[in-house]
Amino acid sequence: MGMAHGTRDAREKNVLTVDVGNTHTRLGLFRAGELVGTCELTTPERLSVDEARMQLGSALAMMGELAPEDAILACVVPTHADVWRRALVASCSGRAYVVGPGLRTGLKMRYDDPSEVGADRVADVVAARADYGAPVVVVDLGTTTNFEVVDADGAFAGGIIAPGVALGARSLSEAAARLPMIELRAPASVVGRNTRAAMQSGVVLGEVARIDGLLDAVMGELGAEAPVVMTGVGAQDMAALLRRDVRVDDTLTLRGLWHLWRANAR
Repeated sequence: MGMAHGTRDAREKNVLTVDVGNTHTRLGLFRAGELVGTCELTTPERLSVDEARMQLGSALAMMGELAPEDAILACVVPTHADVWRRALVASCSGRAYVVGPGLRTGLKMRYDDPSEVGADRVADVVAARADYGAPVVVVDLGTTTNFEVVDADGAFAGGIIAPGVALGARSLSEAAARLPMIELRAPASVVGRNTRAAMQSGVVLGEVARIDGLLDAVMGELGAEAPVVMTGVGAQDMAALLRRDVRVDDTLTLRGLWHLWRANAR
């Protein structure tokens, strides 16, 4: 059946996607299914609805949009979820969706308790499966380093959650009085000849070894090789250090949110 006169395909709408993480908040604007603008903000410890609306207005102005029709939100900070939802409702001419209970994902979950899976992880898996097929493994670098595993049947098989590289560096500096904060880059050699280089080796190269080793173990459990998609903060630099070939996709989570919006806006 064709569309009624005066209506248009939902895919043509201007849609704002918002991914609120513990450290960063990323926004993406989609027009007719194409990502046409992104903006990244620092996630504050406290946030009011008025402050969220101000941030939203500034971000939309930067992306050349005044009032998107619909929006969809993924938020892993419990105190910020309703704040952002209310800000989006006030700023959109259409509907604001929230990734959580009641939202259709199209995913078969093999997780013991699907409600424990963060909204950002759901978005990553939805985009990876849609864009790269199944099986596929996502490595998302942020406050935590998350692995998301999609099996050959396209189901979310589960994942791995580990401390992120920045969190590891900060924990070292805070727990040991004589250890400084370091720049998160690979040292010239594995064996450091000063404290900073030794810490960079342990933190950065240690993370590289952990990711490579865990990916080997994941492929072993899957029983086959699968493409690996890396996203998040510093993904390009981290991918260059890995032994295994990975695909870097900076907009994976935002596209996953658009796929989730499309599945629910029909």
